[in-house]
Amino acid sequence: MISRDDILLIGRTQKPYGIRGEIMVLFQKAAYAEIDADFYFLEIEGIPVPFFVEEFTFTTDVTARVKFEDVNDEKKASRYTNADVFLSREAVGVGPGEKNDDWEFFVGYTIVDQHGETIGIIREVDNSTINVLFVVEQDANELLIPATEDFIVAVDVEKKCIEMHLPEGLTAE
Repeated sequence: MISRDDILLIGRTQKPYGIRGEIMVLFQKAAYAEIDADFYFLEIEGIPVPFFVEEFTFTTDVTARVKFEDVNDEKKASRYTNADVFLSREAVGVGPGEKNDDWEFFVGYTIVDQHGETIGIIREVDNSTINVLFVVEQDANELLIPATEDFIVAVDVEKKCIEMHLPEGLTAE
């Protein structure tokens, strides 16, 4: 089974399309729609389940009609409405040492401060405002840390760790 840390949220399924079992997929950005994937992971009851792509047809730059194997009618397709769609981080193509302008890539990474202290794990990215924030789980608390290259000292992709030089008081309770 694939770990949640090994996949990246790229979109969401919408309504079924037609009677053949096609499903509309809304991608978070056009670059995700352009990735030639043999399969996507749909989150079913909290578990990422692979669905193999039989047909893929663009409808806009960020939406497509996708026909998955073994989903052959509208009734079965409707079971997968509003499901989160993921791709493996490997399929997205960001490897060690490569720059990535998509902060979602870092979900699951541990943040360590300039003193070597573990701050917490990035659980999600809040990009609802112009200032993108990492939502960091720290014990039972939730911290909001600005996702900016100004604070990032080093990124270790293999260890899934980000070293950040954070201003004093940003992580204090």
